[in-house]
Amino acid sequence: HKRTKNNQGNQQTDNCLHVFIVVSGVLLLAVGLWWSFMLSPYMLLISSGPSNAPYLLVSTGAAVVLFGLFGCFSTCRGRPWMLRLYAVFLSLIFMTELIAGISGFVFRHEIKGTMLTTYSDAVTHYDGRDDRSLAVDAVQRRLHCCGVYNYTSWFNTVYFNSAGVPSSCCVVLTDCSQVDLRNATAAARKVHQQGCFDLVTTFMESNMGVIAGVTFGVAFSQLVGVSLACCLSRFIGSNQYEMV
Repeated sequence: HKRTKNNQGNQQTDNCLHVFIVVSGVLLLAVGLWWSFMLSPYMLLISSGPSNAPYLLVSTGAAVVLFGLFGCFSTCRGRPWMLRLYAVFLSLIFMTELIAGISGFVFRHEIKGTMLTTYSDAVTHYDGRDDRSLAVDAVQRRLHCCGVYNYTSWFNTVYFNSAGVPSSCCVVLTDCSQVDLRNATAAARKVHQQGCFDLVTTFMESNMGVIAGVTFGVAFSQLVGVSLACCLSRFIGSNQYEMV
């Protein structure tokens, strides 16, 4: 009777942990979606192409949710082999998240070097139509900035000679005319004075830290899940052996 109560207590503890792991998977999924929708313009200006990291987070989060549900089922069924399989699944995801978390933590310190080159190149080849140009516009509107170091970054571009400073630099869009934007003196009074380089790097470094922190936290919960799943599997196996 005492062993049965201990078994039930272990199962309840393990089920609580599985629920926590499912919630952490949903959190990881939400972070991946947030990164995909909110940080995509910044990532496009940091690297030469779109980043696959948000999709990795989304797929990992979905896998964590599915495996967490499998863990609950395994605990309810009380099958040691299912719990061991669940522990293997969690171990694989833990390794993936650990690598992703370390990569994100290291990558945030490399942002400044790559950002200056890619953002300067995007400004130089800006045409107002391609993906990188639209990303530049999105960053300038969202962070209320203009150019790389300041609005004068636009004066040496091909776009300025034909259309002036982009309207995404305007402090008040309705107060910016094409005539003003093509005139260097008039544009200085109509556009944001601060450049985007420092703002973007600070913004990305802080958000990469948050993403890496969430990933490490979720990975730690799975490490605890692996330990408890192995302990419960051993406990159930020993009980079955004694009963035989």
